[in-house]
Amino acid sequence: MEQNFDYKHINKNRKSAIIMHISSLWNEYGIGNLGKEAYEFADFLKASGQYYWQILPTGPTGYGDSPYQSFSSFAGNPYFIDFRILEEEGLLNREDYENLDYGNDPNRVDFGKIYLTRKEVLSKAFENFKNIEDEKYNIFITENSDWIHDYSLFMALKEHFGNISWEDFPQEIKDRNLEELDKYEILLKDKINYQKFIQYKFFSQYKKWKEYVNSLGIKIIGDMPIYVSPDSLEVWKDRELFLDNIVGGCPPDGFSAGGQKWGNPVYAWEKHMETGFKWWINRIEKTMKYIDVLRIDHFRGFESYWAVPKFDEDARNGKWVKAPGVELFEAIEKALGKIDIVAEDLGYTTVEVVKFREKTGFPGMKMLQFAFNPENESDFLPHQIERNWAVYTGTHDSDTVKTWFDRANPIEVEFAKKYLHLTDPKDYVKGFIRAAWSSVANLAVAQMQDFLELGDEGRMNTPSTLGNWSWRVRKEMLTKELSKEIYDLTKTYFRLND
Repeated sequence: MEQNFDYKHINKNRKSAIIMHISSLWNEYGIGNLGKEAYEFADFLKASGQYYWQILPTGPTGYGDSPYQSFSSFAGNPYFIDFRILEEEGLLNREDYENLDYGNDPNRVDFGKIYLTRKEVLSKAFENFKNIEDEKYNIFITENSDWIHDYSLFMALKEHFGNISWEDFPQEIKDRNLEELDKYEILLKDKINYQKFIQYKFFSQYKKWKEYVNSLGIKIIGDMPIYVSPDSLEVWKDRELFLDNIVGGCPPDGFSAGGQKWGNPVYAWEKHMETGFKWWINRIEKTMKYIDVLRIDHFRGFESYWAVPKFDEDARNGKWVKAPGVELFEAIEKALGKIDIVAEDLGYTTVEVVKFREKTGFPGMKMLQFAFNPENESDFLPHQIERNWAVYTGTHDSDTVKTWFDRANPIEVEFAKKYLHLTDPKDYVKGFIRAAWSSVANLAVAQMQDFLELGDEGRMNTPSTLGNWSWRVRKEMLTKELSKEIYDLTKTYFRLND
């Protein structure tokens, strides 16, 4: 006899998410963008019963193409502007962007090719925009006056000087001599206005896309790196908020004798405290205008950070330095109210870091790929996880689940099979995802690549290497059968967004 379950009387906090960066969406133009495919993927998530769409940072990227190394914390990525929408607005003709060289592999972004091709097309759109009176543009510029002009000048200067780092600008420009900057304001007026136009179009398209996603009852989980890029507007403009000769990193461990030296400038926290954390409040406020939940990368760095001398070869001479911790987030909450935050607290953890996260009340992260050491009852094992956590099958920095089963320590793989009661290789990936969805954690998250059961070809990033961030999905992969499979899994474990 069929039993009709009442799904109404359940823990309403049980939800799930799929990670899919905008760049990974399919289309004919070299890289995923905010066009119709972004709307279609939202429909796929809705049909799959998901509460959240998790994306990576959306700022403009440079060398290495990492979304975690952006030219600004406030600006948007011009790669995500959809040409078809610009055509609908009368800013482009179809022949302006069709049949151009965006790369030949539908599974990969060719960043070298799209950089040149897209710049040419967007420049045509800008030339046409000059002839239009657009009051919404004027409103956008006014609403973003605290950063848009400085950013546009910064990017125009970078282009003018051959796309070099601001640290290699002529000394007077590097030091923001106002008299010299005024000269370049005149010289580069058109390039400055081009950058403003790009940001206007990015945020116009992004806002409409987010409104559609939210109309389906789906929320956006955005991602924010704790540190800004050394070659960014913020470091050039607000140098007093960063330490001159210290960069972030991680101490030596069993995997790296020299530790990790990231190169990102660390914060001059005393200066931030003197201003009541004004810069941070502004950063969070602007970020939350375009997302619903914020995942903060390297959250432990707010409790203490590994400070590395800037010119050292590696991180072994670094030291732990205390950061403001709870005081920062109390100031943010006082200014902005409660914000939904997921704390990425993976990596080197201490009792102090645990207490800090617990004081904030933010859910931390548990990654199942770290769980299966049979010699140690890991806190990441499903039976150890408590409600106020986000459990991930993997992240953009990790192997896909399929690759993990293929290449991880055989002892750990065998333990995972035993723990998850997996005997048939075709069930390995599904069983791993099921472990996340069936856990008591309020939030369960998997990459789209894991639902597609992809191997190395689906990995988004291998840290400390080049040639990353290029994976793309093909439309034919997102079948109705897969959507129903995800829906059924999500319903079974009471995470359904219905």
